[in-house]
This record gives sequence, C-alpha cells and structure tokens, in this order.
Amino acid sequence: MVSKPPVGDPVQDAPQVAAPQHAAAGLPAIGHTLKIAQAQMGVRRTARTLLKVNQKDGFDCPGCAWPEADKRHVAEFCENGAKAVAEEATLRRVTPDFFAAHPVADLATRSGYWLGQQGRITSPMLLPEGADRYEAVSWERAFSIIAEELTALSSPDEALFYTSGRTSNEAAFLLQLFAREFGTNNLPDCSNMCHESSGSALNETIGIGKGSVSLEDLHRADLIVVAGQNPGTNHPRMLSALEKAKAAGARIISVNPLPEAGLERFKNPQTPQGMLKGAALTDLFLQIRIGGDQALFRLLNKLVLETPGAVDEEFVAAHTHGYEEFAAAAKAADWDETLAATGLSRAEIERALEMVLASERTIVCWAMGLTQHKHSVPTIREVVNFLLLRGNIGRPGAGVCPVRGHSNVQGDRTMGIFERPSAAFLDALDKEFGIVSPRHHGFDVVRSIQALRDGEAKVFFAMGGNFVGATPDTEVTEAAMRNARLTVHVSTKLNRSHAVTGTRALILPTLGRTDKDVQKSGKQVVTVEDSMGLVHASRGNLPPASPHLLSEPAIVARMARAVLGTGSTTPWEAFEADYAVIRDRIARVIPGFEDFNARLAAHPGGFALPHAPRDERRFPTATGKANFTAAPVEFPKVPEGRLLLQTLRSHDQYNTTIYGLDDRYRGITGGRRVVLVHPEDATALGFADGAYADLVSEWTDGSERRAPGFRVVHYPTARGCAAAYYPETNVLVPLESTADISNTPASKSVIVRLEESPRPSA
Repeated sequence: MVSKPPVGDPVQDAPQVAAPQHAAAGLPAIGHTLKIAQAQMGVRRTARTLLKVNQKDGFDCPGCAWPEADKRHVAEFCENGAKAVAEEATLRRVTPDFFAAHPVADLATRSGYWLGQQGRITSPMLLPEGADRYEAVSWERAFSIIAEELTALSSPDEALFYTSGRTSNEAAFLLQLFAREFGTNNLPDCSNMCHESSGSALNETIGIGKGSVSLEDLHRADLIVVAGQNPGTNHPRMLSALEKAKAAGARIISVNPLPEAGLERFKNPQTPQGMLKGAALTDLFLQIRIGGDQALFRLLNKLVLETPGAVDEEFVAAHTHGYEEFAAAAKAADWDETLAATGLSRAEIERALEMVLASERTIVCWAMGLTQHKHSVPTIREVVNFLLLRGNIGRPGAGVCPVRGHSNVQGDRTMGIFERPSAAFLDALDKEFGIVSPRHHGFDVVRSIQALRDGEAKVFFAMGGNFVGATPDTEVTEAAMRNARLTVHVSTKLNRSHAVTGTRALILPTLGRTDKDVQKSGKQVVTVEDSMGLVHASRGNLPPASPHLLSEPAIVARMARAVLGTGSTTPWEAFEADYAVIRDRIARVIPGFEDFNARLAAHPGGFALPHAPRDERRFPTATGKANFTAAPVEFPKVPEGRLLLQTLRSHDQYNTTIYGLDDRYRGITGGRRVVLVHPEDATALGFADGAYADLVSEWTDGSERRAPGFRVVHYPTARGCAAAYYPETNVLVPLESTADISNTPASKSVIVRLEESPRPSA
C-alpha cells in the first residue's frame, strides 16, 4: 500500500538511543527494504522494479558505484540501493499545485527528509524575479531564460556547470562539450568533494586516477585493508565480495575510528546460512584516531623495510622511481609519534605487520575517511608506497581500491567533467567538433562557491545533486548562491538547493534511471562506469513520472541549441534523437571507448576500460614509472578540551538524501541531531549521555561556526574523536578548510568544542 507523504516535519530533536549492533543485513534489512519500497511504490511496482536493478537487461542502481559480477543474482541490490530506487520510482508527485501552496520561504524551513518525501517533480518550474513561489513554465521559456542569462554574461567564466555523480556518460559528455563550446572549463562536480584526493594522489604515483582492481582480484586477495570506509551503510554489496574473499582464505584489517557493524559480521540475506549466522569479516580492527592513517602506513612501511626479504626488490628496480628518498623518509618514522597520531598500541601495529608480511596479494580499499583531510593526498600516496614496496600493484589479487560513492561519478570524470582537463583531451574534443576549447583552468566546487560569493560568477547550473546540502560552510554557501542571477537545477525530486535560489531560479524535471526513455529513434539506453572501470548499459522500464519530463541528454541538447544558436555546428538535435550518435562521438574522443556501441551490444554485462598499471604493469606518469613519494607525516593536533569531529552518513541516508530518521546499526532511532563521543571524553568534558550540546567549530583565523542542539551519545569512538551526521554538520566546516592539492573540503577533521544547550521541550 502506497503511503502519502508527510504533511508536517516529524520531530527530530529527541532521538532514542540503544546499543550499537554488531552485524549488518540479515532479516532486518529485508524487512526494512520491503517496508520503504512498498510505502513508496506499492507491492506490484516494487516487484517489477527491484527485479530489474543491476540486471544486464535492466537499469543501474542510482546508489553507489560498486560493480556487479558477470553472473547476477536475481536480487542484485542491497537495502540502501532499494531505498534509492524506491525514492526515484515512487508514486508520489510534486505538481505545480504543490508549489502554489508552498512559498520558497516555507520550503526553506523544511528538513531534507520532508522535502525528499514529497515525490517526483512533474513540470518545469520558474521562480520569477521578486516572486515568493515557483510557478509552472514551458520548456521553451525555460531554455530561453537560460539563454538570456548566459549570453548576457561579460565572460563565459561567469557561468558554473555542476555535475552530480548520477549523471549518465552520455549526458556528462554533452554537458562538458556544451560548456567548452560556450567557452568555460567551470565544470565542478561531486568528485571535488569526495575522491578528488584519490585522483590527485593516484595520477601522480601510478599514472591513472582510478582503482586498479576488479571484483575477481578481491576474491583472490590474501589480505584486504579497509581504511576509512563503512561498506555496511555506504556500499553494502561490497560485503558480499568481502564474504567471498574470506571464504577463499583472505584476512581483513579494518582501519576506522568507529566500529562498524558491517565489517564485524555480515548476514548475507541471499543465503540461508548467511541469514541465520552470518560471516565474521574483520580479523584485526585498528581503531585509529581521525587523521592518523598516514602515520600508520608510514610506520608499516618502515617495518617492512627493516624486515629482510620483505621488499619486492625486482619490482621496485624495474617499475618504480624515487625509492631511495622514500626509504630514507620511512626509516625515520618514529614509534612514539605514530602511537600518538593513531591512538593504537604497539602490539596492534605489530599484529598488522605480521598479516602484511604473510600476504602475497594485498588490496587497500578506502573512501572518505582518507580523502577529506588537509593531508589526504600524502596519506593516499603513502598507501601507494605501502603497496609498491611488496609489488602489490599490477598483479592479480592486489592493488588500490578507492571505493566511489555515487553510481557514475567515475564515469563523469572520464567523460571530461573536470575543471582542469588535459591538453590531449581538449585537442581531441576540438578536432572532433571543430571548436576551440578554453585552455585555462576552471573552478572546482570550493572555488565556485568563492566565485559566487565574490561576484565572479552569476549563473549556476546543476545537473542533478543537492549542491547546497552537499557543500561545506552552509551559511557562506547559501549566501553565495543567493548572489547568483540565475540558479538552475536538473532534478527528479525536491531538495534544499531548490529553496536557496538566485534572483531567478529554474527547476527542470528529468527522467530517472528507472524511467523508460523514448526519443525520436526509439527506446534509448544510457551508460555508466562503475568503481572498477567497467562500462555498462542502463535501461529504465517504468513509464515516466510525468509526460512533461525530459531526459538529461535532451535537456543539455536543447539548452545548447538555445544558447549557441545557429553558430554551432554540433549536431545537438541528432544527439537528443539517438544516444548512439553521442556514443559514436565519445568513441572518437576518449581513449578506451573505440567501437563503443558495438562493444556495448557484444558485452551486456559491460566492458572494462584499459588500465595500464593493472593490464601491463605500465605506469604513464611523468617519470614513466610508479612513483614513490616522501611527504612529511601529518596528523591533526587538537587543543585541550576539544574534540576532532568527522561528518558521516546514517544508515537511512544516501549522500544528502535522507530516507528516514534512524541509524539502525549505531542504535539511533527517531532523529539525526546526535553527536557520538567516547564516554570518557564526554565525562571529562562534563556531558552525560543524553545531555544536549551545541557543536562549535574553531578555525585557524579565530572564526567559529555553530550547529545547535545535538544529543550527546556515549559511543565507542576512538579517544579524542567525535562523529555526527551531515548535512546537519556541514555548517561547521570552513570553506577554506580543504585538502592540500585536491582542494577537497576537510569534512573528516573538524576541531570542535561542546557547549551545553537546553534539552528540547517535550
């Protein structure tokens, strides 16, 4: 039975707290999946839709980017993937009547949960200058408004074109082509906020900013290190791969400031034994202090160097550069400094070393816990050093595995969504389309916000996502967005960004992954690239939520025609009519996509893009080899009486999309404004379990930022550390607090103090 959306926001400031769980998935996951799916879609639509998720003749899950094996299970989805599908395939609708009843000022008071629960947007909407609410607008008028604003700019660089990781390869390729034909490289994307640090480190060290392993490699590994990642919530299908690796004899080291249920025990809902008992996954849990990972890997590297016969000297000599400088830095690693940085014991590190030395094939997986610190790039370089020492890149069962968060964030970058494109990419694009792309670098996410704040940018266009909800320094970001002349959001559902607008604003409703896409040439498919570099098709099977929706490629193509006019010789109309035409042009611009359409037809499960380190042990770096690096060890220094806060997701959340108000594995129900603090730290600071506190961040310039009214939860975090959910805590992250080199917001290392606040009234 489909339920109606909530009329009012539920009370969220009095969450209930129980003990955290020690196993993930199982029967509770099935029950929760069916409850949410049926509330959004109903019984028949739930079955029709979920059985097509991640199937070769179905659609790619709009959730995470974890890959599928060639042989698919009939239920090839996880609990959180099912939630993502249910939210998109919902029968709830947001019509023009909804906007007439809800002024923008009202929408701005609503929670992200309430906004998302209202349903699919059915018509293009315009907020005229001076108006207090959105009104319906024709597509033709919407595109003419975009053209008016863009052509009135003093420079193309006053426009920003943001891309969410949900965007298909075809739409992403068209958007970057349009932006560059228009004259700008201002192509910020969600990767700027997540794995930009990974790309920066990997491009420098191994020559390609992507992971080097496949699912089969995980299954063959002797040792898997999972660092700064919570797959039980963020990539649940990864647990199946870890379970299979364990069954084949692999051992797993988990490196995390928080114990996570999914890495303790996985109750696979697809097998009877998994449902009843489950499989223990982690062999060694290293409960590291936030930001201590570089110090840990540096000391492990020192210990490997000191162990006779432990270094793969043949590999190092043949395939690497910079070994001597790195070895000198590693040998200088200090035990006392490492213990202080990590909070680990000597015995724990020595046990980790034993497991490292016993492994012939090692993989390191990581996510935001490594990428969102000031020193994230040198941290990931140190991970690469760790793997290079023992030849663990470019052979089966070994390598780097940055686990991407959004379903096509990696593919969007491959398609050219990047503010700093290579000359080779631009040369190929210009040759193919007869355009002259700009060669100066554009703005990433942080620089885009600064440009809006400072009046350097005047038009903001977002292909999907929730830019305001995802970005740091909420008050600064929202003020910056309100400086824009025009904000445009291509969206399926409502989110906070629709309530924080420029002088004029447009909402352009689009097809989702689950929707059938029919153009002039017939039914279309789009493609995505998963976290391991496999490209495959996605085909929606549901009737669109409204006859007034356009696909993402159609929106870009029509916008380009409206803006560029007859002066453009790019076949925008043909691109909209048949996406195979787009893929033919991709094949001529981007290496690895030769015969794109033919390979897509020949390989229903997808085809792998070339990866020189993995495929040939060839490293296309500046030196022609894999590069060891030797950066100084860094870790956060926290003043007395302060805590180091990391922002994270709840289990009822995907990025900024809030599915519910519970975090089942951590024992939190009925609210999101909680801060997890070690009992001894909380007691020392004068906060009992259940007390309420304002979180106040302290930045180096003396400025402070406040997030009020958080329930203190005594929780087994690493000492000196705390955790709370985003986007509620994004307000605490200064815009200038970013990773060196990558400029990624440092959302995992925020110095905060707790100030007593009143308990909410009943």
